Amino acid sequence: MPESRAVALTRELIRCPSVTPADAGALDVVEKALKASGFETHRIVFSAPGTADVDNLFARIGAGAPHLSFAGHTDVVPPGDPARWRFDPFAAEVSDGRVYGRGASDMKGAIAAFAAAALRYVERHGAPKGTLSLLITGDEEGVSINGTVKLLEWARARGERFDHCIVGEPSNVSTLGDMIKIGRRGSLNGRIRVVGKQGHVAYPHRAENPAPIVARIVDALSGHELDKGTSHFERSNLEFSTIDIGNKAVNVIPGEARAEFNVRFNDVWTHDSLKERILQVIKTAAPNANVEVEFPPSNAKSFITKPGPFTELVIEAVRQVTGLTPELSTTGGTSDARFIVNYCPVLEFGLTNEAIHAVNENARIADVDQLCAVYLNVLERYFGP
Repeated sequence: MPESRAVALTRELIRCPSVTPADAGALDVVEKALKASGFETHRIVFSAPGTADVDNLFARIGAGAPHLSFAGHTDVVPPGDPARWRFDPFAAEVSDGRVYGRGASDMKGAIAAFAAAALRYVERHGAPKGTLSLLITGDEEGVSINGTVKLLEWARARGERFDHCIVGEPSNVSTLGDMIKIGRRGSLNGRIRVVGKQGHVAYPHRAENPAPIVARIVDALSGHELDKGTSHFERSNLEFSTIDIGNKAVNVIPGEARAEFNVRFNDVWTHDSLKERILQVIKTAAPNANVEVEFPPSNAKSFITKPGPFTELVIEAVRQVTGLTPELSTTGGTSDARFIVNYCPVLEFGLTNEAIHAVNENARIADVDQLCAVYLNVLERYFGP
């Protein structure tokens, strides 16, 4: 049985070793397929000091409202040691009903499925009564500076107005159709430095040991309840990732101690209000200590697209194709949807995520085809035949 257009595109994309921020021809694959069916395409390269140039693609067909956009990324994380893979990570081999390769599920399979669905829609119905577009970037797995943020600004400057968007991130847990992401938690990193006074352990009165102080701070922040969660979000969570004193001498009181943490926070907080609460907790735990706290810049804010007609439209499309009623979730890490929500309501629905970023990343062939069918169903419900 010949492979579908969605699967063929998936394999063609995987064969492009587009380790972030390299493109390696991936956007050429998408652009060529869309352009042949009448899509207007634009390739835009964005750059910033200290970062690599990033190639981006904007493609559109139709005119006016409503405007539905599909967004995603063709860049992938490094494959690691290829010897640990069952197949070459960029060979797109098919075995046991699965296509293997870096990016298969995150998220070249979804890009291929949406492109194939868009092509099928145009073949069946012609240009939509409205606008259908694709926003494809190449730096989502990297610093996310020269991709979606700037592509959205570029599109708005030329008069594009988006009504709704679907991001093809691998949203499903174990079965296609089990979950739609309607939002994401925000992310905030923090670095703590406690400054003491180095000295001999036999003369503690001549030194100031920062170790007990950093321990109190870690305990206080780890045990502090930031909130109880909301109707759509789990409670915010602070986790320490490292505690470091760096002292190899057992008879020396160290001069400083450091710790780093990350907070995944819900829509109760902004970055500023969360920073203020953390500083209050630290001050209470170590009121007289010499403590320095640094919060590296973060663009990962909490967001949500509250359920409404568009959410119901996508749910019905998923239900009709898969037979499942997807859970609406805000779990997981960050995605470029956090930028898109500033322009329009956005949902995330793609393949399953159990193999993402892993050795032997793969996607079920049947899932790629079924995802394409879901996207086509969405288009026909959204624009009409």
